[in-house]
Amino acid sequence: MPHANKTDTTARRSIVVGTFTNSVLDPDAPMLGPVEDGGTIIANTAPGCWGPMITPSLRGGHEVTQPVFIAGAEVGDGVAIRIRDITVTSIATASGHDSSPEGFCLGDPYVAGRCPTCDTIWPETHIEGIGQDSVKCDVCGNAVTPFQIVHGYTVTFDDTRTVGLTLPKAAAETIAQQADHYSALPDASRQHSILNFAPSDMPGTLVRMRPFMGQLGTCPSIAMPDSHNAGDFGAFLVGAPHAYSLTSEQLAQHKTDGHMDIDAVRAGAILVCPVKVKGAGVYMGDMHAGQGDGEIAGHTMDVAGSVTLQVEVVKNYPLDGPVLFPLVEDLPPMARPFTEAEKAKGQRLADKWGVSNIEPLAPISVIGTAANLNDAIENGLARAAKLLSVTVAEIRNRATVNGAIEIGRAPGVIQVTFLAPLAKLDAVGLGDYAREQYQL
Repeated sequence: MPHANKTDTTARRSIVVGTFTNSVLDPDAPMLGPVEDGGTIIANTAPGCWGPMITPSLRGGHEVTQPVFIAGAEVGDGVAIRIRDITVTSIATASGHDSSPEGFCLGDPYVAGRCPTCDTIWPETHIEGIGQDSVKCDVCGNAVTPFQIVHGYTVTFDDTRTVGLTLPKAAAETIAQQADHYSALPDASRQHSILNFAPSDMPGTLVRMRPFMGQLGTCPSIAMPDSHNAGDFGAFLVGAPHAYSLTSEQLAQHKTDGHMDIDAVRAGAILVCPVKVKGAGVYMGDMHAGQGDGEIAGHTMDVAGSVTLQVEVVKNYPLDGPVLFPLVEDLPPMARPFTEAEKAKGQRLADKWGVSNIEPLAPISVIGTAANLNDAIENGLARAAKLLSVTVAEIRNRATVNGAIEIGRAPGVIQVTFLAPLAKLDAVGLGDYAREQYQL
């Protein structure tokens, strides 16, 4: 497909994406498209986290789709992404809490895997056998393990993709013998499946499936490892000894917070992302079969899957990070739209006390990221205040009486979710998304 550039003006109504980056989001690399404003992106995504983490030739900890150029998207705009569908195609996956053995990386095991025997950075590797020493260096044959599983599980899913069940050792090893098949790795994927490790420390555990996208967003304006396109993981790039080192100022300027791991980024939600490069560069990956808030184990059930998005340009978007319009059932109780019965009671109070107008409100979730949760909250509050042109103190009050602070991922991704004045959302071009999502 052509590189979308300034001279390519033939926008397509839809595009099917089946190619991936080398785990680095690079604004100078070719994009697919262009796709017209209002067009559709369909993608077959590869698992994130563990597979790329044990594949040291990949340079970012995930394996995301090649970015797509959106016609009409200019720096300073936003792109509204309606998530039309997310379908898990993996039959099984494996995951767990990790450790990083010494000597197997240059500063950061997600970004700069290293073979300690031949000292090759980003070595090409292959699989021999199964288990945690099954990834071998092509140069010297040494086992290369930037990450190990401390406590892990292999889980397989039912045919309706509603529940999963963790497996005992023998079953996990049977699946490991056909790891690529059971993980449903896309043809263009370069990762080793984590199913090769065959972890089985938690057998017989039933889990619910609730798929969402851990990575969904727009291309940063500097070459950046994909899993580090957020304020928390991105902090590891500051002063790093490898080729993708950034200053704290560069990180803040260039990241787009596409790596959120927020479980509400699922089918039916609307995500609005900042545009920091011409054409936006919409990309996705790191689909999760399900996850509790915080992703406290560090990783969850990473799966392959199919995704359908509809994209729309939002002119003059005022923020440097995303906002989300979640499904009603994903809103915290205090941030849900008022029912007609509640509005009637409110009107009686207004009549009694001479209040001439009850301000129309709508839910919104503003994303904040930083190196830790406290700083991420401050970032989210500041972004929400900028979005509505009010003080941070007012956002604190609104998020307290009509919302909540939710944890997307430890150590530093949060949501400031609250009922915002609809007129303020209209002023920045977001009001109609709230009306659409919540039938206001």
